[in-house]
Amino acid sequence: MAQYNKQSPYSKTSTVGDYLDVMTHRSIVHDRDDETYIIEAKYNMRPDLLSYHVYGSSKYWWLFAVRNKNVIIDPIQDFKAGVTIRIPKLENVR
Repeated sequence: MAQYNKQSPYSKTSTVGDYLDVMTHRSIVHDRDDETYIIEAKYNMRPDLLSYHVYGSSKYWWLFAVRNKNVIIDPIQDFKAGVTIRIPKLENVR
């Protein structure tokens, strides 16, 4: 099984031969203290930029889609200005 960086959304997904198996989503603790955030125009379709602003790294862009499954189906196209999301604390992901 290939080992992925712990920051990767694929870190829990196994491999079959040289290929990824069906993705196993990472779980994120839903905390009442997660920040409620309305996506600003400057982050429209750019979860990587919001990730950099919130976490100091663009590598965590996928957290917004995983934490907000009922709002964000496509992690880029659904990441639009005016949409309200919950932002998880990074310590709840690790």
